[in-house]
Parts: sequence; structure tokens; C-alpha cells
Amino acid sequence: MIFPRSLNARILIGAAVGIAIGLVVLYGGPAASFSAPVLYGAKIVGTVFLDLLRMVLLPLVFSSIVVGVANLQAHHQMHRVWKLTLGFFVLSMAIAIIIGFGAAHLFRPGDGMQLSMFAEATASFQARQMPLPDYLAQFAHGLFQNPFKALAQGDILAVVIVALFLGVALVVGGERYRNIRAVMQELHELCLMVVGWIMHLSPFGIGALLLQLVATQDGRLLESLAQFIAVVIGSTLFHGIVVLPLILWLVTRMSPLRFWRGARDALITAFATSSSAATLPVTLRCTEQHLHVKKDIANFVVPLGATVNMDGTALYEAAAALFVARLAGIELDLVHQIVIFFVAMLGAIGAPGIPSVGMLSMVLVLESVGLPTAAIAILLPIDRILDTVRTAVNVEGDMVGSLIVQELTSERHRDS
Repeated sequence: MIFPRSLNARILIGAAVGIAIGLVVLYGGPAASFSAPVLYGAKIVGTVFLDLLRMVLLPLVFSSIVVGVANLQAHHQMHRVWKLTLGFFVLSMAIAIIIGFGAAHLFRPGDGMQLSMFAEATASFQARQMPLPDYLAQFAHGLFQNPFKALAQGDILAVVIVALFLGVALVVGGERYRNIRAVMQELHELCLMVVGWIMHLSPFGIGALLLQLVATQDGRLLESLAQFIAVVIGSTLFHGIVVLPLILWLVTRMSPLRFWRGARDALITAFATSSSAATLPVTLRCTEQHLHVKKDIANFVVPLGATVNMDGTALYEAAAALFVARLAGIELDLVHQIVIFFVAMLGAIGAPGIPSVGMLSMVLVLESVGLPTAAIAILLPIDRILDTVRTAVNVEGDMVGSLIVQELTSERHRDS
């Protein structure tokens, strides 16, 4: 038998096999006597897969953030350009996350579901609940820790804070610390290599997790999942069709139709490939030739945006966190949602550009507030459907950003 080369295709096959075996176990028949050992084996495989993801998560996030911040040093001569660029990226992702939260609260996908598979995580989450002032004090205390302790204990937020400080220090230190910057870059590349190995196991891990899910739950989960897909696609399209063009028009007075005519090739390519990195040459051509952005601005804003500006991804992760919380029977309070806000933004920024690795940043978001990471078994099979739309919006944000930065750095704005 010839297995498909595409990782996405292998994941879909693994998911289909896991669902099929789960249905056999659920509805019994001649295979009912095999239910217990099958579920036991699936639990072992699924647990090992999740543990492998957790193993590489912290060093990957740490190196991604350090390298991303430190690379700004290469553009120190363009202070105004990169400050405006980062300002727009943060603003657009913040708006996207708020839209994701708003849609998840308005339509409430997953409401009324409480999966027994997540019972242990639910009990752990409830045990950690405390009054708001105590939670805020503990949260603030947990942000600044010994970096080795944070890495050893898997304290994600503390690791992110240390990485941000180290990245800024490398920018300020300049060439004196080029060796450390090189080591961080190599650590990042090593982590990506290990992630690539783990990804080859993802069809088995996802299949095993789905087998457990299908064998122990009822059909209402599929209805909730369909509602979640509709909410994410609808809110992502709203951000791409209404919000980004509105911001562009307010700053540059460029009409949405003119923008979409110029950006059409890049948006179609992004939709088809689901990869901002693969679309980059087309995005640069559309930005420079069709939208008439200066080459030096386009060559900075668009590649940087393909790495750190992920509006669609940030929106999806925020909405997915609330969806998973409802499946686990947990109602997240304002403080937890604020934590998700910042972690979803950092997770989107640090997401490496390799196939199906979005599950890593999703694990980061879920773990930041104690939600069950096994929920990626539900999210990953539908990820390819959602990825097409959110990648197109990610690329659209890069082109909108380049137009806005060009407008705000033009002569009339500098003189005013």
C-alpha cells in the first residue's frame, strides 16, 4: 500500500481510522470484547503523543520569541517603519482576538456539552479557582521567575516573559551578543527539526485521541463542532471583509474594491496553499506592482508579517479556547480570558511555518489557563478547513499593513 506523502492527508486518514474504530467500539457487536484493550492502547498512544508535544513546546516557544524580537536589530535603521509595523500588527491581532471572543460568546458553540474525557482536567481547573484579588496577585507573582525553574516546571507565561526580556536585551546589546543570538537561532532550528519528527507521529496520535473521543461520547459533539466551524469562518471573514478594509480606508482612503483587485492573486494563493510563507513571493509582487507600495517598505513589512502577523490564527485560537472550555464544562472568567488574549497573540506570533504545527500554539493557549490539551484531537481534523480562510486573512493583513505603513511614513505625515 502506498501512503500519501502529504502530512495533512495522512492526518485525515489517521483521523478517519480512529473515528471508524471508535464507532465500532461504541456500538459493540462482535468486537465488543475488544473494547477495553483497544481503549487502553489508544489512551497510551494519545498520551505519549501529547507528552511529546509538551516536551518540545517550551524550548520552541522560548527560542521563537527570543529570535523574533532579536531579529529587529537587523532593521534598527528603520525605527519609524518597524515601530509603525509592529504597532499595526499588534492592533489588528488584538481586534481579531476580540472578534473571536465576541463570536464565541454570542453564538456559544459547545454550550451544554460536558465531555467525560475531560473530567480530570475539569476537576483540576475547579480546584485551582480562587477569589479575583488572590488570583491576580498569584498571576503577577508567577510572571517573573527563575528561568530555569520556569522551564523545569513548564510555567508557560513565565517562560514567555523571560524570552521577551532576553530578546529585548539582545536588541539593545547589538553586535556584542551576536554569538548568543546565533545560538538562539540554532536552538530554534533544532526545535523545528524535533517538531518535524513528532509531526510524523501525529496521524497515530490524533487517530488514538479521536478513537477515545468517539467511543465515549454522543453524536451531539458533531453538531457543536459544525457550529464552531461556522462561527470561526464567519468571524474570520468579518475581520477580513469588514474590519481590515475599514482600517485601510480610514488611514489611506483606498477603497476595498481597489485593494481586493490588487491583492486578488495573493489572497487566492494563500487560500489554496494555507501557507503565508509559500505565498510570500506572490504577496510581494501584488504589494509592489499592483498596490504600488515602495520596495523598501514592502520588503520589510510583508516578510515580517508572514512571520508574526497572524490575525486569523489569533482569532481562531481565542474562539477555540472558549469552545474547549465549554466542552469541558468550564466557564472562563475575565482574568482567564485576558490571559488567553495575550497568549493567543504570542502563540500566533511564535507559530513556526511548517505544516499542521498550529496544534503547538493551540496547546500553548490551552495550557496557559489549565484547559485539557487532549482537545486538539477535536480541533486538528477540522484545522485544514479553517486554515484556508485564516491564511488568506493573515496575508491580507500583511498587505494592508504595508499600505498603512507607507501612508504614515509619507512626507505629509512626517511634516504634520
